Amino acid sequence: MSSSDNSIRDIVIVGGGTAGWMAAAAFSRFLDNGRRTITVIESDEIGTVGVGEATIPAILNFNRMLDISENDFLRETQGTFKLGIEFVNWGQIGDRYFHPFGHYGQDLHGINFHQLYLREHALGDRRSISEYCMSAMAAQYGKFGRASAGARSPISELAYAFHFDASLYARYLRHYSERAKVVRQEGKIVEVHRRESDGFVEAVTLADGTRISGELFIDCSGFRGLLISEALGVGYEDWSHWLPVDRAIAVPTANIGPPDPFTRSTAREAGWQWRIPLQHRTGNGHVYCSNYIHDDDAEATLMNNLEGKALAAPRRLRFKTGYRNLSWSHNVVSLGLAGGFLEPLESTSIHLIQNGISRLFALFPDKSFNPLERDEYNRGMREAYEDIRDFIILHYKATQRDDTPFWRYVRDMEIPVSLERKMQLFKTRGRVFRENVELFSMPSWVAVMLGQNVWPDRWDTLADALDEGRVRQAMAQMRQGYAATADALPSHEEFLRQSGAWAATDERIIR
Repeated sequence: MSSSDNSIRDIVIVGGGTAGWMAAAAFSRFLDNGRRTITVIESDEIGTVGVGEATIPAILNFNRMLDISENDFLRETQGTFKLGIEFVNWGQIGDRYFHPFGHYGQDLHGINFHQLYLREHALGDRRSISEYCMSAMAAQYGKFGRASAGARSPISELAYAFHFDASLYARYLRHYSERAKVVRQEGKIVEVHRRESDGFVEAVTLADGTRISGELFIDCSGFRGLLISEALGVGYEDWSHWLPVDRAIAVPTANIGPPDPFTRSTAREAGWQWRIPLQHRTGNGHVYCSNYIHDDDAEATLMNNLEGKALAAPRRLRFKTGYRNLSWSHNVVSLGLAGGFLEPLESTSIHLIQNGISRLFALFPDKSFNPLERDEYNRGMREAYEDIRDFIILHYKATQRDDTPFWRYVRDMEIPVSLERKMQLFKTRGRVFRENVELFSMPSWVAVMLGQNVWPDRWDTLADALDEGRVRQAMAQMRQGYAATADALPSHEEFLRQSGAWAATDERIIR
């Protein structure tokens, strides 16, 4: 029997939303061999979480993979550009720092730039490290621009992602998928059928009696985990002792001015508040730990700290931070919330969906479902979740706040050994070592550590080999170059409008 005779013909995606339609779009683009069917089962009765409206730069690769026009995508999703995240009150009350996309400065003679910055800081230069980052300076100025082909630094160093309306993004990908012959089946699943011989899922039955068979099932059913959890019984590893926030309240508001090209995260009494600017509104939410604040008080905190008029009633959500013990079990692969949940502090939810899709492409099975491929997928997904988990825990652990029980708990809690090692290495000489293929690179760790007042005792001794005067001169040139380039860029909104990325119907409300 040839390998083609054993190939998977029928893929069934259970659940729509962001995860389901990202999978459908990618599968229709790269797995359509003319014989394979792709079906998305989605029920209008079942709502989606849909609060994840901010992304990281990896989404650019996903859109390019699908050959999606960036301007068209932004226009259809009422999207804006994101240059990073501004953190307020995280180290101490009154602190403010920026975690940018991209990198800091230029390495000199093989010495990491932040090591040179640490030396200059110790010698009395108290400038923010943000002054040496193109994305951070553009954000500070409220500017944006794309580098043209062949552009030289510093404009070529401007790294970005997007903010967008999650429901519009799902709709956009649905239209993309349906044009590519993906079939959407409306209905609510009432029964899951498993083969007696090996326990594989062979079909699902909808409320109207329709039976849909498949060979590979993608579970995008959200926290419920209809297939991976309820049908196959795969357990959930609870990480709430490290990441104790377990609830969120979301509400959209009218814009009060041009949209900023960055997300803002403001630490509150028992969690934090997000602000995500879109073209037509601003997304807001309060993520908090119910052990330390009542739901009504959490809602009052959010509503009392909104910048614009609320456009809808607040929506309450519950979750448990953690990871599904297996992302892939039998012939079911879980994506999105069905596979695990890491709070949206660093906007990683959509990336983890994208990562799962790409990993599945690399290990795509045939009907034999080789256990080695399944094990490798699970190993890689666990590493991806754990790496991001540690980086998010860092934000809580690296605080000096002691004004509330919540902040005292996260400051004093025990943390994973993997994170403890990274923090200790940074505290000694500012060293950052990445393992595996971690999502967050050295500049990200430096941004959060320094931004939350974790300063190394010393810097790398190799930096002492460079002449202080020449280093200082080079750093001044970098600083001036970034500032001048940022100042010359168009404003964020001007760029969106000039490039054709602004929606035709201008619903932005300025007060």
